[in-house]
Amino acid sequence: MSEQTPKPTSARDRLDYQPITAARRFSLPGNARVAVWTIVNVENWLPENPMPRTVLPPPMGQPLLPDVPNWAWHEYGMRVGFWRFLDVLSARGLRATLALNGSTITEYAPACAAALKAGWEFMGHGYVQKPMHRVEDQAGAIRQTVDAIRDFTGKAPRGWESPGLTETGETLDLLAEAGIEYVADWVLDDQPVALKTRAGRMVSVPYTVEINDVVMSAIQQQPSDEILRRGRDQFDQLYKEGATIPRVMAISIHPYLTGAPHRIRYLEALYDHILSHSGVHLCTGEEILDIFNNQNPAV
Repeated sequence: MSEQTPKPTSARDRLDYQPITAARRFSLPGNARVAVWTIVNVENWLPENPMPRTVLPPPMGQPLLPDVPNWAWHEYGMRVGFWRFLDVLSARGLRATLALNGSTITEYAPACAAALKAGWEFMGHGYVQKPMHRVEDQAGAIRQTVDAIRDFTGKAPRGWESPGLTETGETLDLLAEAGIEYVADWVLDDQPVALKTRAGRMVSVPYTVEINDVVMSAIQQQPSDEILRRGRDQFDQLYKEGATIPRVMAISIHPYLTGAPHRIRYLEALYDHILSHSGVHLCTGEEILDIFNNQNPAV
């Protein structure tokens, strides 16, 4: 079946159902059981707009702009929390995939420069932090983001994570037409899968809404150590299953959440637990993409 479709009408038109127990071509280097990739999300929250998320409700239920406390909550992450991530990952010889709004290259230039120097992969994450269905010109915003990353790093991004994992019916097609090769929006498998677009194949690299600090800390408001407890259990199960069917585990973190002083030690402990096991491939999203593409050439 072709991996290209002229006009999909629903998400189901993008891929065929196939259980992970089916005979798939996906193996990891060194016969590793689990590939683990970390996504550090760096965003530009516009002070003049309503905030994408809030930690404090408005006084007397009346929203105010500018929303200084909630904007500052996020800004702390870029001033302080991001640098904790850099220290934790660098101390363990790990590279992350940086999911960044294209405008952060200007707004937070030192952080982007540090990520580039550390050898992190740069992945598109919108131009500013706004859901794709609220973006008036999706193609233009995608192009702006791709251009900003290419101009800064010398290389166009191969991957994309939409803000809030949001897509409209044409987002995937527009991304493929802009040269994006993989997305992290489709959280539906423990292995990469091929998606159909009008411009050819797009690969879904497994992302997570489970080991994701927006879900754990901002939405579910779990205790500070939840990323360790849940992350360790997630890894242990995937590691056991990976003995027969290799898996991918994503760890998605945001500087204003897991970068807080009371949470960072639990991220460190999660990495130390993972690194204590053999048969683990620590990598970036584009490295997972290459593994999949080498074993499953596009039709």
